[in-house]
Amino acid sequence: MAEETLPPELALAFRPLHKRAFGMAVGLAAGLSLFAVTAVAILRRGHPHMPDLGLLRHFFAGYEVSWRGAFIVLLWGFGTGFVAGWFTAFCRNLVIAASLFISRTRAELAQTRDFLDHI
Repeated sequence: MAEETLPPELALAFRPLHKRAFGMAVGLAAGLSLFAVTAVAILRRGHPHMPDLGLLRHFFAGYEVSWRGAFIVLLWGFGTGFVAGWFTAFCRNLVIAASLFISRTRAELAQTRDFLDHI
């Protein structure tokens, strides 16, 4: 039985995500985004269209709308984003592996379905 190779584009689509790298990327993006939003809120303090970022203190311990709070939310955002990214990559890899296993098993069963007919 000859193994057929997948086209490179399709093989790339089914490759597993690197959990730590994806976690680092999501964590860095989340931390820097929260830091930037807090920095803008500090620089535009008193502007009527700024959202109330003080609500973030309910989610991130030690947060306040200040430069100290901006660095605290940078760390909290990185940690939270890392865990979310790692878990997302883990779940995606698990689903891809399970679906490939099911597809391969079904294909093998379909090939051997008429095995007893040849005896």
